[in-house]
Amino acid sequence: MCPQTTEGRLVPSPSTYVSDVYLVRHAHADWGPDEDRPLSAQGRMAARRVAEILAPFPIDGIYSSPARRARETVAPLAESLGLPILVEPDLRERQLGDSSEADFQRAVEATWRDPRSAYPGGESNAVAQQRGVAVVSRLLQHAGAHRVLATHGNLLALVLQHFDPTVGFPFWQSLTMPDIYRLIVGRSGEAAIDRLWECEGNR
Repeated sequence: MCPQTTEGRLVPSPSTYVSDVYLVRHAHADWGPDEDRPLSAQGRMAARRVAEILAPFPIDGIYSSPARRARETVAPLAESLGLPILVEPDLRERQLGDSSEADFQRAVEATWRDPRSAYPGGESNAVAQQRGVAVVSRLLQHAGAHRVLATHGNLLALVLQHFDPTVGFPFWQSLTMPDIYRLIVGRSGEAAIDRLWECEGNR
């Protein structure tokens, strides 16, 4: 396994880790307003690769955002391991809301500059991060847990930022569909990050 960098900086591994989560960003789905949209053919192929990468790890639970594209991304893994996919509502994507900014990237960037701000009908980065980190903390309460969490780009980045403050908007921009990050939590609460998708030469 190659060492992980976030924002180009090496993240040291804890000397002794207790638990880990595998944060999976969903694979490609054709764009549409329906949150229940399925993976594209490209996405289904990538989901099989996600299963190949994660199957060798001692995974004991698979959790997913309610979104169909997230569930379908880890479905081949669940089938391979004989584990159910447990829907976790708080793994849903951060709701951007109604932005007057026509450029989606610029609208997202503004939320990273001011994490407590939110567009009308939307959710701030701070609030989304809080619920995402709460899921991770709850699922890692028991030492030795190895959990897969299928989620979305913004929420994945926000969870990692909690453990590594260098994670920001450029990091979110660099995420691929799918993407896989292993978050390792040590005995004293220290954490380290491995990017498994990049290490496997899938970028």
